[in-house]
Amino acid sequence: MLDVLKGDEACAAWLAALDDPAIPRLTAELPDAFDLPDVLLDLAVPHEDINELVRLRAELLASPVLRALLERAVGGLLSRPREPGGGTGLPVFPAATGALGRCFAVFVFVAALPYTRAHHRERGIPDDVSRRTLADLGRNLAVHRRRFGTTGLLVPWWPTRHFRGELYQLGRLQFERVRLGRRTGEGLAATGAPLGPGTQALSMHIPDFRGPMSPEACDDSLARAREFFALHYPEEPGRLAVCHSWLLDRQLKQYLPADSNIIRYQDRFDIAALTETPDDDSPVAFVFGGTETPRGLLPRRTSLQRAVLDHLDAGGHWYPGIGWFRM
Repeated sequence: MLDVLKGDEACAAWLAALDDPAIPRLTAELPDAFDLPDVLLDLAVPHEDINELVRLRAELLASPVLRALLERAVGGLLSRPREPGGGTGLPVFPAATGALGRCFAVFVFVAALPYTRAHHRERGIPDDVSRRTLADLGRNLAVHRRRFGTTGLLVPWWPTRHFRGELYQLGRLQFERVRLGRRTGEGLAATGAPLGPGTQALSMHIPDFRGPMSPEACDDSLARAREFFALHYPEEPGRLAVCHSWLLDRQLKQYLPADSNIIRYQDRFDIAALTETPDDDSPVAFVFGGTETPRGLLPRRTSLQRAVLDHLDAGGHWYPGIGWFRM
């Protein structure tokens, strides 16, 4: 597998980053085959994926090279712990690495779990918040299975935020401690927002499989977030909320009623267009679970499904927006 990774540009860059002598060398232990299913179930991993992951555990541990890579990956994941967006991340492994490549990141997160839980305890994070936050790993495995019918992680870099203590599930919404990048910061500053590159903020995310994002559910999440971050991250004051999503495309107001959950979510934000480059794949992937099905075969049962498809069928495009408000 290592030779395949070295032949892939993104993976080769990741391997090079792991050679940084500043990265801590952390012990990376995996639960034994008897205990691993319980650990996975606590992370909300779908039952259909348990046997495959137990099998792949044995395959990984049988290779000294992959065991060493696992240890280096855990150290890279957790490096620069006080910097939001730090660490080396986790790349998508090439298809040639097979099932173990699709699932390698899962084992990195399982091996990092003791360190993540220690960080949560140090910060006084309640157990229920910790559990529901880390359960997003299982949600992402469920998304992969829904889309491809196999065990794996479509975007292995996404749960790195959860396991680094940067993102927390608080009710319906997720809140991520971030420092705005150049493009996002400049885009918001151009609208007169009190934000710019490097500004500390809370980035809001809307996970799937959590029911409607009603105004009441969003109000509840925001109330929890105000209390949570003031208590557990008091050194990061001046809360500003941001959201970067296709759901903030103002064109949705042409298709959805003013009292719909999405439009009422939009109305919380001062919104700016972040780019003139369309992103038609994101709405299709999030609304329909993937982009592989021909558009003509996709269902039109909900107003959002009809909005996404009718707009594309008319020759339109969807654009991500960026919004902000004071917490």
